[in-house]
Amino acid sequence: MSHARQHRDGHRPVRRFRGRGAGRPPLPRIRALAHRTAGTPVLPLLLVCVITVIDVVGGTSLVWLPMLAAGPALAAATCGWRGVAGVGLLATLLSVVLGVRNGVSGGNLVAVLAVLASVTLASILAGAVRARREQVLAAVRSVAETAQHALLQPPPATVGPFQVAVHYSAAAAEARIGGDLYALIPTPHGVRTIVGDVRGKGLSAVKTAALVLGVFREAAYDEPDLLAVVGRIERSLARNLGDDDFVTAVVAGYPEPGRLELVNCGHAPPLLVRGSDVVAVEPARPAPPLGLSALAGEAPGLQVLPFGDGDQLLLYTDGVTEARDADRAFYPLAEGFARHLYDDPARTVAALHEELLTHVGGRLHDDAALLLLRKPAAARPAASGPETGEGATGEGATGEGGSAAPGSSVRATEAAGPGVSAPAAAPPAGPGGGAGERRRAA
Repeated sequence: MSHARQHRDGHRPVRRFRGRGAGRPPLPRIRALAHRTAGTPVLPLLLVCVITVIDVVGGTSLVWLPMLAAGPALAAATCGWRGVAGVGLLATLLSVVLGVRNGVSGGNLVAVLAVLASVTLASILAGAVRARREQVLAAVRSVAETAQHALLQPPPATVGPFQVAVHYSAAAAEARIGGDLYALIPTPHGVRTIVGDVRGKGLSAVKTAALVLGVFREAAYDEPDLLAVVGRIERSLARNLGDDDFVTAVVAGYPEPGRLELVNCGHAPPLLVRGSDVVAVEPARPAPPLGLSALAGEAPGLQVLPFGDGDQLLLYTDGVTEARDADRAFYPLAEGFARHLYDDPARTVAALHEELLTHVGGRLHDDAALLLLRKPAAARPAASGPETGEGATGEGATGEGGSAAPGSSVRATEAAGPGVSAPAAAPPAGPGGGAGERRRAA
């Protein structure tokens, strides 16, 4: 993996336009048919029947009879030992019938039967060994899935004030676990999340990811300052990682309504949706990845963004943006995100993943994680008197926390601690003219 690379190109604001959602799944009847035929020796039986028909039509029994051994040999690769034995028995009976029918001499027929018996026995042994290995592989996959669920706990559809959707794909499909990491937890200091990417692959990357997530989950509850959370992760990695190991990560927090805090440590910039624009949130002061701060001598900075009703934040790893198609072109995540903006984050993430697989031709060559947060609009109370008229266009018109108007640029401020105040909300645009009112009207 390449982690320290800065993703600064190709993330300009793009306008939203409609696109197709995720591809339709196979029809239930087709899937049921495929499930019923799995493990059935259809192809070996078909091969035996074809050879029999050719022998009957051509009348050259001695030439085609040994070819019947291809039936049980092929069955060993597609079904269990019982299926192999059945195909071998059928091939033996047909060889006897065809040999007698075409007047094959006894010595030649015995030789053909000996070949069929030998191939069938060898195929039964091979089928049994293959079935045993498949059972072992299934057990290993089950352990890997259990470890992944313990390490990367899938968040619920709603966490605090956010709608949440996550999709994770490991490059090692057989292991179903990799070096990308994510976590999203509610804490006494607001909802906090992390998305990161460990240098390297395999068990060492999984070990580092487990270390980062363990420290994050503990520090997120204890530390009121988001920079203090990052500091604890940095100190833990400095004690446990090698000189060449590091982790890129984005840590985000939502301490109060309308205020989003970000700390970017050498990771790809998150994508922020406000109104109809998709904007990359570049760090105001670039910081090195976690584990390298002591070498670089730079500390990460805190960014504060307004985040109100209807806003969305997409966190991801470089396995998404560095995925290439047949022409070696990178996947344009910002444009794809703009094509699949829905009110349901799960639908958006599913459509992005489907488009990503289509872009690369069906299989990813690197771990990839997508985590989407969406702040839905709060339920508006029913009007009960004259006080719900023009006076409602102040704070309530811009939604919770007073997010900026659609199409406005992302404003970020840097601070050294939690005392940074969020940017002021946009002033009211007159009776009924706030940005939140326009979104609700739309």
